[in-house]
Amino acid sequence: MNTTKEKIESSFWELLKYCEKEQFKGYDPYDGLNSRLFQKLPFIPKIRICRLAWIQFFKRCPINFRTWVGIEPEYNPKALGLFLSAYSIMYKRDRNPQHLEKIKFFIHHLDQLESKGYSGACWGYHFDWESRAFFQPKFTPTIVASSFIANAFLDAYEATGDEKCLAKARSTCDFIQKDLNRTVFNENEFAFSYSPLDHSIVYNASLLGARLMARVYAHTGEKELLKDAYGVVNYCCNQQKADGSWSYGTLPFHQWIDNFHTGYNLECLADYGKYSGDQRFQSNLEKGFEYYIHHFFTEEGIAKYYNNSTYPIDIHAPAQLMITLEKLGKTDQHRELLDKVLSWTIDHMKDKKGYFYYQIGKRYRSKIPYMRWSQAWMLLTFVKYLDYTTNGGDCFNPKTVQA
Repeated sequence: MNTTKEKIESSFWELLKYCEKEQFKGYDPYDGLNSRLFQKLPFIPKIRICRLAWIQFFKRCPINFRTWVGIEPEYNPKALGLFLSAYSIMYKRDRNPQHLEKIKFFIHHLDQLESKGYSGACWGYHFDWESRAFFQPKFTPTIVASSFIANAFLDAYEATGDEKCLAKARSTCDFIQKDLNRTVFNENEFAFSYSPLDHSIVYNASLLGARLMARVYAHTGEKELLKDAYGVVNYCCNQQKADGSWSYGTLPFHQWIDNFHTGYNLECLADYGKYSGDQRFQSNLEKGFEYYIHHFFTEEGIAKYYNNSTYPIDIHAPAQLMITLEKLGKTDQHRELLDKVLSWTIDHMKDKKGYFYYQIGKRYRSKIPYMRWSQAWMLLTFVKYLDYTTNGGDCFNPKTVQA
């Protein structure tokens, strides 16, 4: 076993222990409006700019003031979905009944947190969310949260054979197709909105919906799912820049190009091709990957946030690399870079308690242990890494490791 893999394996067990100790509850970068203090202030909570400023303060501040203002650690539906995916991979590998119990635990809580009153199964975040583009009340379902969670149900279905998990993912397609707004450009190109309450176009969000429909199609054979998936993929690929990159979205203040959303786009295109059998967008995928791999990682192993700026160094960026490489079948080809990035991340962003920090800025370091943004993503990445690099054996059984 090489040194890097030993470091990753040790970090995996420490992180797993931390997440289980915390019972998978935690804070979130955007949970500021859950503050009991803020909600009690006169008039202020009704003013948009005040809501936006309050959220941004808690997102950017390296000191965690949440307990002082009445913000509690809670279950985040998307975090539970990521954990469900991780434990499904582990259970598929080792058939450990303890991992199966955790799968049932996540499914139970996701059922409890499902947003009601929509055409299909869907989820939002456990906090009011004010952004520059729109305001989302607590638990307003979004295509991003819903598609990640539905994909986790498919991971659970493929690990356990539980037909209810497949039915849940299929139900999410109803939410996407019936409840989200569409911006139609022609009969072969359209985009989904981020939520039922807005009409914004975010490329990774639409592609996440298309990926889910293509994956469900692979199980059900429903042509209408494939038709809609194609329309979204066709549009988003036509919006790809000549150098292979994508901006975040179409609004004037969505014109940045970042690491992990580019990774989302690539994994969605790869999965669309895999599950649909449609290889017409392979050149877009390859061009996008070349941009991604050459613009977002430094020689020393730092995963940059933006294409033109290293800072802030955000934990989500290194976590996405393993996922992107695996989806595109390029892990072996870029294993040296992957090991370097994960090793640097462990050395510089891991706390002695086992969890991972949120960000490193030029003049600050945010060590707040966000459960969704940091821990869930890193655990999923470690699981995928160990599953890929371990030939045979029971890599997720602590007795095997101790032996």
